[in-house]
Amino acid sequence: MWDEIHFWQTSLLFSDSLIPSISDFKQYSELSTPLPFMIFGALEYFFHQGIFAGRLLSLTLFMVVAFIIGWPVKEKEGRSIRCLIGLCLCTSYLSLNGRLYTEMITCTFVLLGAASYAKNRHLLSALAFVAAIACRQYMVVFPAAIALCEFITVFKSSNRSTQAPYSWSLHQRWSLPAIATVTLFGWIIFFGGLAAPATLLDESTPVVQQALWQIQPGGAVHGLAAVGGYIVIPELLLFSPVATFKKLLAPERKIAMIAAALLAYTIAFPPVFEGLGRLISIALILPHPLLGLILFYVLALLACIRFLEPSLMSFVVLFNTLIMTTVYPWDKYVLPLAVFFWYLKSLGLENKFSLFAKSGPAKSDSAKRSSKKLAIASEQNLRL
Repeated sequence: MWDEIHFWQTSLLFSDSLIPSISDFKQYSELSTPLPFMIFGALEYFFHQGIFAGRLLSLTLFMVVAFIIGWPVKEKEGRSIRCLIGLCLCTSYLSLNGRLYTEMITCTFVLLGAASYAKNRHLLSALAFVAAIACRQYMVVFPAAIALCEFITVFKSSNRSTQAPYSWSLHQRWSLPAIATVTLFGWIIFFGGLAAPATLLDESTPVVQQALWQIQPGGAVHGLAAVGGYIVIPELLLFSPVATFKKLLAPERKIAMIAAALLAYTIAFPPVFEGLGRLISIALILPHPLLGLILFYVLALLACIRFLEPSLMSFVVLFNTLIMTTVYPWDKYVLPLAVFFWYLKSLGLENKFSLFAKSGPAKSDSAKRSSKKLAIASEQNLRL
């Protein structure tokens, strides 16, 4: 079905041996990086089950992601099931599982990277993001956002304590994801461009993806609208809608400035209603093109307001918005962001700028005693 036709043919390129040859890569003609097709090819090499094995892997990973986000453990404090429902409202998550598509493999590596990062397994996190970039180039937004946030946090911490000795445990928080980010350039060097040369020369390849300078500024509005439609609105519906909405609208002056700036940008660079996904389908069935433009503007504005305050997720959204100006408009590109967001949300970390404060160095004994005394004093005051 759909892209499975040529995805399967590409997978067969890597089914003759476990170690791909140079000729395999010369024949490679997909826009994305090749790791998922190498995995599908390895399944065919071992089991000879045709397209079924790849589909079964996709379905299995779909369940793995669902269990990691939706399994109710104590630290999630009852958020897990609602977060899983929010993820399922991102329709690509349901429609692409059980298919020979690259999304489930990619999202699994993104989730592994996020989970390892949250548990201070920074090397494993970096390796997972390296693998994610080897699945889809634009997964670079996740290690890039983590590296930037952690670098800023460590830099501020170093300025506050100039006498503190160098600590690899702190600097690896930004340096390892930064190294993972740089691996994208390795693929660019390997391909001699953003993707395989045979793909970039193909007439069926969208113009916006044929070269780095082929920028489509309206893609930023589409990317933000997808975040608004598939992440922000489900969060509003699932988590205290009234209170959340009031909180979002609190900084009125900032919102007015953002709304005006986004309106000017949308008028100057309107989203192109050519692409794939439900947002474009809805825009096209509206009785007037202006209504479609308003739809995208409102959804994009919701995303801007929701991720106005600096946080790890806001940096991810920012970097993803920039990337969306270089790709074909398609709603499914928001799926890895949804997986990343709902995992953080399930742990209550969606508004964190960095996890440094959550998992930094342990307090000294005197600091612990002071904290304990303060807690006792606060409790006595509350009783009074």
